[in-house]
Amino acid sequence: MEMVCGLDLHRRQITFDAMEVESGQQWRGRLWQPDRDRFRKWLRDELTPRANGGPVKVAVEGCTGWRFVVEEVTAAGFEAFLAEPADTQAARGRKRHAKTDRTDAQLLRDLLADGDLPLSWIPPTEVLEWRERVRLYKSLIDQRTQWVQRIHAELYHHGVAVPESAIRYVKTREWLAGDEVRVSPAARHRISVAYRMIDATDAQALPLKAELQSFGRRQPACKALVDAQYGIGGLIAVAVWSEIGDCRRFTRAAQVVRHTGLDVTVDASDRRRAGGFISRQGPELLRWALYEAAKNSSHGRSPDHDYYAAVKKVHGGKVAAISVARKLARRCFHILRALDRHAVYAIPTGRRKD
Repeated sequence: MEMVCGLDLHRRQITFDAMEVESGQQWRGRLWQPDRDRFRKWLRDELTPRANGGPVKVAVEGCTGWRFVVEEVTAAGFEAFLAEPADTQAARGRKRHAKTDRTDAQLLRDLLADGDLPLSWIPPTEVLEWRERVRLYKSLIDQRTQWVQRIHAELYHHGVAVPESAIRYVKTREWLAGDEVRVSPAARHRISVAYRMIDATDAQALPLKAELQSFGRRQPACKALVDAQYGIGGLIAVAVWSEIGDCRRFTRAAQVVRHTGLDVTVDASDRRRAGGFISRQGPELLRWALYEAAKNSSHGRSPDHDYYAAVKKVHGGKVAAISVARKLARRCFHILRALDRHAVYAIPTGRRKD
């Protein structure tokens, strides 16, 4: 007998709601303190006997922890489905009852049984590994930016005017270490610690950046993005490739724009229309990568420079970069979709000597 199951994931517990399709018999419960071993044991000792050799479909929301759950479900011989969080909650409709873990698991089960579950892409393990590396690099540079901003704020608090963009310069650092800068001893200590944290972050981020750039120049799909699109280098290509991947799951380029969260959301009623804003319902890393690539359109040699300049003149540089980022998302869709599956997922071996 076929069985469908919905899993609501939390760090302390997993709530499950399973149902036999033919008989309608339901089975609900919780798995406390879940980890890979306990979840594997639950699949083996609880779910497998109830399935009695029949097909089992398991839906899990694409939130923290989905990777080990999907891997174990697949290893047990069941079919795993990864639900897109925002669209899944939208499918709930108007709220009439309290939202609980049990209702979340039941919603996933019902959507899966009815064939209405909004699906997310489950990348191969190799793609997931490179996605983790890019996200680690993004976390490191975000932390570095935070330490730069702390230095900038501390200096301004003591009446020292230094542009934020110049704080990482060697000359600025040497000048701040001198006696001519009038700041308190505690502030000087704080600035010194911040610079050491920046050095520690760079010690991890720079080798990782070089590794990502090297991989992006060798992986076929990433190389296609680099060769075809101005502003996309090896690092940005790896970020785009690991987040978009096989574009055959999209039917048109507009779906990729929506996946990035760069699509414009408008709130309108009768004659009232609020200003549009981007939805941000998608991978943050992908939005960052496309936005960073789009900022290169400010260069005069960029093919998109005229469009960027025209939008910037009316709406400013930020809106112009977002507009170009949407164009880049559409182009990346067509580039990746034109490649065969082997080229998209091919993982080059060894390290290139640049």
